[in-house]
Amino acid sequence: MARTHYIAGNWKMNTTKAEAVKLAQDLVAALKGKTNKFMIGVPFVYLDAVAQVVKGSNILLAAQDCAATDNGAHTGEVSTAMLKDIGCQAVILGHSERRHEIGESDELINKKVRKALNDGLEVDLCIGELLSEREAGEAEQVCAFQLSAGLAGVTEEQMKNVTIAYEPVWAIGTGKTATPEDAQAIHKFIRGYIAKLYNQKVADEVIIQYGGSMKASNAPELLAQPDIDGGLIGGASLKAETFTPICEC
Repeated sequence: MARTHYIAGNWKMNTTKAEAVKLAQDLVAALKGKTNKFMIGVPFVYLDAVAQVVKGSNILLAAQDCAATDNGAHTGEVSTAMLKDIGCQAVILGHSERRHEIGESDELINKKVRKALNDGLEVDLCIGELLSEREAGEAEQVCAFQLSAGLAGVTEEQMKNVTIAYEPVWAIGTGKTATPEDAQAIHKFIRGYIAKLYNQKVADEVIIQYGGSMKASNAPELLAQPDIDGGLIGGASLKAETFTPICEC
């Protein structure tokens, strides 16, 4: 079935406030009237400023993480209520850098997923294997476990607000990219596994992004694959001139 391409930019820990505002302004202008779905994941400290720029545009504003709890005595955390208060509509959760640099567990990621969905935010749930796991033939096993754990307790109705981002960890920021055929194979497996967790309708409708060094040069071939519905873009999302061509593929 036809699914809308969803191109998301994950700015990670980059930009100054002025750069963030300027980049958002450039993207609003460049993507105006485009029919695909677009999102930018902005550092916490610049979310409020960027929210003023993208308000009313066709670009969703996302945080790169959120707390698993309500407001309270949780030093350093940022709640879903705070995010919604400043205009966030989505949140990126389970990114490999949160899993492997910060040490977030699948259990914690699932708590965040359910919290975000219950509080009305869209979720971009990241899954993917390490190079050692791929070389051991465990890529599908890893993705299946992360899907099962990350989506535990998520209802069929809530899945309408969930996007899956497959990010082979060995291809993030390395310049290495899974071949379109390899990426498609895993995306197809993910869709089939979601059908097992839920049903074929949910699987057919869920958007699955590829997140591993996608850029303008390889995006057309990746996005032409039947089960690759978009991209979660890192480095190439930090400049309008490199992100916009991907959005227009």
